[in-house]
Amino acid sequence: MTISIDQIILVLGDQLSLGGAALRAGASAHACVLMAEVREEASYVPHHKKKLAFIFSAMRHFADRLSKDGWDVRYTRYDDPDNAGSITGELDRLVAETGASRITVIEPSEYRLRQALLDWAKSKSVELEMLADDRFIASHEEFERWAEGRKQLRMEYFYRDMRRKTGLLMQGAEPEGGQWNYDAENRKPARDDLFMPRPLRFEPDGITKEVLELVTARFPENFGTLEPFWFAVTAEQAEAVMESFVREALPNFGDYQDAMLKDEPFLYHSLLALYLNVGLLDPLLLCRRVERAYYEGKAPLNAVEGYIRQIIGWREYIRGIYWLKMPDYTEQNHFEAQRALPWFYWNGETKMACLSAAIGQTRDEAYAHHIQRLMVTGNFAMLAGINPKEVHEWYLAVYVDAFEWVEAPNTIGMSQFADGGLLGSKPYASSGNYINKMSDYCGSCAYDVKMKHGEGCCPFNPLYWDFLVRNRDKLGGNPRLQPVYRTWDKLAPETQIAYRQSAAAFLSTLS
Repeated sequence: MTISIDQIILVLGDQLSLGGAALRAGASAHACVLMAEVREEASYVPHHKKKLAFIFSAMRHFADRLSKDGWDVRYTRYDDPDNAGSITGELDRLVAETGASRITVIEPSEYRLRQALLDWAKSKSVELEMLADDRFIASHEEFERWAEGRKQLRMEYFYRDMRRKTGLLMQGAEPEGGQWNYDAENRKPARDDLFMPRPLRFEPDGITKEVLELVTARFPENFGTLEPFWFAVTAEQAEAVMESFVREALPNFGDYQDAMLKDEPFLYHSLLALYLNVGLLDPLLLCRRVERAYYEGKAPLNAVEGYIRQIIGWREYIRGIYWLKMPDYTEQNHFEAQRALPWFYWNGETKMACLSAAIGQTRDEAYAHHIQRLMVTGNFAMLAGINPKEVHEWYLAVYVDAFEWVEAPNTIGMSQFADGGLLGSKPYASSGNYINKMSDYCGSCAYDVKMKHGEGCCPFNPLYWDFLVRNRDKLGGNPRLQPVYRTWDKLAPETQIAYRQSAAAFLSTLS
């Protein structure tokens, strides 16, 4: 007996949660699930090979799980001859095949796909039911209410509301330990003789091996090294990574979360963002697991608070900013920067040891931690006047955890200050001194971090001052930068000229 289909449940590649709202709304014998690997999603930026492999493999494993749980799954593989090449095209095909009159989907996490689905539905005789993504703690409406009337949208105050809402690390109305934020304790440089745990790794199974062959064949020119491939691709594996992090790395995460070592790409970081962002881990359950480690005496408060802040504070806040300010947010360019992204962002071939290490690691692992992204590749791009949209598209392409809702505000707002200060109270600009303090990169660099200007100096040193001087009309009134400008004004004219000439000479070499 053939069962008629009246509802298509569309599950996107970053919605791989068994308890997702769309699946909860479609527990019917007359519903089928559509999942599709399509060219439009795989190529809107030149995604890292590992990113493509991770998402495709996780999707295929999730589809298998749904099938075993009794769902009627209609799965389109990338190489299927009838693949329409887009999500809306695949919907057209399945609607024609089944005669379904209703499409149910969790709201896409990226504006362009949400708009594509809404535009598609307007011209069709089917109902599009777009459900709120309740895997997040704050709804769009809740964030909008919080933001209304505020001149500056500072994460810290939003984070405190999320602590109160969830009860995480709270003692009644007061924060655990008497402070909301222990970030001041989380800035230690790491020594290379510390024990560094290794992220939990998984051997590719048959499904993943098929995906690796697909990516090798169909995306040979994409950025990045594909193998070894060792990411988790199921919820069970992602939960094992979580447990490994809590047990082995969380106790030291707080102290060393800002540190950088050239031969230690992961240090004490969790590498859980990719699993959160595709739905293999639940953020609130993760935070409660981390919180439990504190109350069991297995991790200190500064580490646990710092980690929870990243999830219920920064992650939720960034999503709120994205939906509040799209679709124009990715076009912001406060400093009117127009320089093209240097080619070494794609090949890592630069004499600057810090950039070479961060980009080389990104090429090999599809990963760099937040300080490498913010204070190395991001800091350099801002100081050098790189067009922020090009920087945004690079980050979106090269990191396995990058989806536009989380990546764009981090890049446009926090890293590049291209939104003019909506996110940050001042640009995250620094000379080479910060990198030298927090890393071991400078000791093996062709440039001298202690030289302020002139041939052989660390490029960050003159670029820092050049950036501040050429943008003084936009930054001079910033209270946090006024002491810095007073320092510049006290420099001898010949020293100022030397800084500007050194910066100009270096910038002329970028291509």
